[in-house]
Amino acid sequence: MCSSETSLVYDIDEASADAAFAAIVLAFATDPAARWSWPKAENFLRNMPLLARAFAGKSFALGTAFGIDRFAGVALWLPPGVPPDEEALGTLIERTAPASIQQDAAGVFEQMASFHPHEPHWYLPLIGVDPARQGQRLGDKLMTHALTRCDADQLPAYLESSNPRNLSFYQRHGFEALGKIQAGSSPTLVPMLRKPRGPR
Repeated sequence: MCSSETSLVYDIDEASADAAFAAIVLAFATDPAARWSWPKAENFLRNMPLLARAFAGKSFALGTAFGIDRFAGVALWLPPGVPPDEEALGTLIERTAPASIQQDAAGVFEQMASFHPHEPHWYLPLIGVDPARQGQRLGDKLMTHALTRCDADQLPAYLESSNPRNLSFYQRHGFEALGKIQAGSSPTLVPMLRKPRGPR
């Protein structure tokens, strides 16, 4: 970590990745898409950190992994031109998710790819706050920190919301829904885009 100030957003380096993934696991314990992928608790606990690394593991070396208040909240961003590890993602789902959802999961990933912007943009694969600390605006501080950079770069920000409870949070920060992602038995994901704003 680059800061000892608990009230400020700080960079997370690779040495602290496990602590960041632990926060993500707690935050996604009731996430519809995550629990559709791994309904059994033991499988979720084992594989969710691997999903987080495949989606956003590159963020640590790039200085785009952010935490707040001793990992009470974490946001893992990918800068323009840096994709998730799609091969690792696909392999993980094929190896660990129930056979009954494999075809639907493939359909979800195909739809995700179709909504992903082609223009340069910042991508937010994962943001989460420990349930014990939710309601303290930690997520707002994490989001504002990164969006300031997006606006400075005059670049859009993109994400997929996997939990309908979070839509109002993203909308409050300027994200707009682009459509819906759903295949077979999967829960609905909502791809969302935020256009850059002028100086804050």
